[in-house]
Amino acid sequence: MPNPHVGRSLEVPGVRRRAMVRLLPERCEEILLLGAHCDDLPIGAGGTLLELCRANPGARVIALVLSGAGTVREEEERAALTAFCPKAELDLRVLDLPDGRLPTHWERAKEALEEVRQRCDPDVIFAPVASDAHQDHRGLARLVPTAFRDHLTLGYEILKWESDLAQPNVFVPLEREVLRQKVDLLHAHYPSQHGRTWFDDEAFLGLARVRGVQCNSRYAEAFHVAKTTVGF
Repeated sequence: MPNPHVGRSLEVPGVRRRAMVRLLPERCEEILLLGAHCDDLPIGAGGTLLELCRANPGARVIALVLSGAGTVREEEERAALTAFCPKAELDLRVLDLPDGRLPTHWERAKEALEEVRQRCDPDVIFAPVASDAHQDHRGLARLVPTAFRDHLTLGYEILKWESDLAQPNVFVPLEREVLRQKVDLLHAHYPSQHGRTWFDDEAFLGLARVRGVQCNSRYAEAFHVAKTTVGF
C-alpha cells in the first residue's frame, strides 16, 4: 500500500514553518580573498564569488595566495579568479612559499598579510578555517585575525582526504546553474589538478547538496564565522 506521506512535506496544523534567518550586508565594495594554495578559493567559495561579484559590479577584489608563484599553478589561478570574479577589479598576488611548509615561513606569510592590510579595508574576507587539517590552511587561518581584527571573515571549507569537515554556521544558497558554472570553471582552469581523487563533479556537487539540505535549499556553499555583530 502506498505511503501517503512520501513525496510531500509534513505540516502540523496551526504551526508555521520557520524560515532560516537571512542577514544581508549593507555594502560589499571591497572583498579580500586569502588562500594557501592556488585553487583553494574557487573550490571553497567559487559559487559565492560568482554571485557576489555579479551583484556588486565594479567591486574591488584583493587576493593573496601563499604558494605557486612562477609555476603553471599561478597561471591557472590568475585565469580562474578572473573568471570567478566577473565585473570586478581584481588585484592578485601569488607568493612562492613551498607547499606544506608554512610553519617554517611564518614570518614571511605574516608580513604579506600585514602588507595587504595596509592597502585595504575589506567589507568581507574569505579565508581558510583554523580547524582545517592541512597545516598551510590552518596556519593562514590563524594569521588572519592578527591583521584583520574587526572584519567579517567567512571561513571556507575544502573537501579532501583528511576527515576534517566541521559543521558550518553560515550558508549561501546557490542555484543549480551557478553551481554548474562553478564546477565547469574549476575543470577548465585547473587542469593540473585533474588527477586528484577529490577533484571531480561528484565531490563538488555532493558537498553542495548536503549544505543545501542544511539550509533548506537545493545547493549551497557553507562557511564558518567565529565572531560577528548584528544591529537592529
